[in-house]
Amino acid sequence: MNKIMTIAWNMVKRSIGTARGMMIFILLPGVVVAAIISLSGGAGDKPDTLLYVNSDTGPAGSHLLAELAKTGDYKLEARGSEAALKEATTRQEGSAGLWIPPGYSAALLAGEQPQLRIYELRTSEGSIVAKMNAAAIAANMAGAAQAAAAGGTGDPQTQFAAVLKQAEQHNVGSLRTDYNLYPRQTLGTITGLTLMFLMMLITSSVTLIMDDRVGRTMMRMFSAPVRSYEIALGNFLGSFLVGLIQILVVLVLGKWVLRYDYGLPLVLYFLVLAAFMLVSMGIASTVAGLIRNPRNAGMLNSLILTPTCMLGGCFWPISIMPDYMQKLANFTPQKWAIQAVDIAATGGGWSELWLPFAVLGLMAAVLLVIGSAILRPNEAGISV
Repeated sequence: MNKIMTIAWNMVKRSIGTARGMMIFILLPGVVVAAIISLSGGAGDKPDTLLYVNSDTGPAGSHLLAELAKTGDYKLEARGSEAALKEATTRQEGSAGLWIPPGYSAALLAGEQPQLRIYELRTSEGSIVAKMNAAAIAANMAGAAQAAAAGGTGDPQTQFAAVLKQAEQHNVGSLRTDYNLYPRQTLGTITGLTLMFLMMLITSSVTLIMDDRVGRTMMRMFSAPVRSYEIALGNFLGSFLVGLIQILVVLVLGKWVLRYDYGLPLVLYFLVLAAFMLVSMGIASTVAGLIRNPRNAGMLNSLILTPTCMLGGCFWPISIMPDYMQKLANFTPQKWAIQAVDIAATGGGWSELWLPFAVLGLMAAVLLVIGSAILRPNEAGISV
C-alpha cells in the first residue's frame, strides 16, 4: 500500500505541484464555471424585474399590478412614460416592460378588450410568464367588469373597484402542484463543462506516464519489488486525487462564493462527479498502456475527449440528437453522469440513481483492469 501511495503522491506533485499545473487543472476550471454561473445569473432564484407604466386612472391598472406583485415572481419597477419604458427595456433593466394604456378600466366596463403591451428585447422565460399572468388577470377583470356594468344600480366604476378589491382578498385559493421538480437551466451547462475539465486530466496523466516510460523511470520502478498493477493503481489514484481537488474547488466556489443553488444535495453532486472521475482515470490507464509514442498523446483530445463530450451531452442535450447517436451515447460516461445529476435535481432517490452509478462503477472497474493488464511497465517507450 505504501508503494501505491508513494506513486500516487508523486503523480499529484507532478500534476499540480507547478504553477502551470495549478493554473490549468485547478484555477482554470473554477474560473470558467464561475463565469458561466455569473453570466446565467445563477446567484439564487431572484425574481425577475418587470418594468411598468400604469396610464390607467381606474381600478383595473392598479389591480393588475397588485396581482402580479402577489405572485412573487417579479420585482415591479415603475417608469415615467412609455418612451422611458421602451428605453429601459432596451437597456435590459428588466426582463420585460408592461404598458397599461389610458382608459383601460373604462374600456373593460364598455365591454371592449383593450390590449396590454409587453415590451421585451429578447424572449425569455420571465417575459413569457409575465405575458401569461397578465393575460389571465386581464381575462378575470373582463368578467368582473361585465358583472359590474350589468349591475344596473350605482356607479359602474365604483362597483368595479369594489369587485376587484374583494378579488384581491383571495378568499378562494389554489393548491400548488408544481414544486419546480426539474433541473435548473444552467445546471446542465455547468455539469458538462466540469466533466470536460475532468476529462482533460486524462491527457495530463497519459503524458506523465509516457514521460516515465520514455525516461525509463517506469522500468526502474518495475525492477524494484513493485508489481505492474501497483504501478497502474498508483498512477490511477494520483490522478484521481487531483480530480477530487478540482471538483472541490469548483463546488466550493459555486456554492459558497457565488451562492449558486445547484438544486441537489452538494454531497450527491460530489459523488456523481467523483464516480465520473473514476471512469476518466480508467480511460487514462487504458490509453497509457496502448500508446508507446509520446507524440500520439495529443491525439486523445480529438479521438476521445471532444467526441465523447459531444456525444455524452456536455455541449447540448442528448434529446436533440438523432436516435442512433442517442444509443451511442450510452457508451460514454458523460451521459450517465449527466443523467445522475438530472435525476437527483428532480428529486429522484437511490431507487433511480443506482443505475447510472452502477454503469459508471462498471466502466471504471473494467477500464482499470484492462489498463493494469496492458500497461507493461517493463517496456520502454519510443524516444522522440
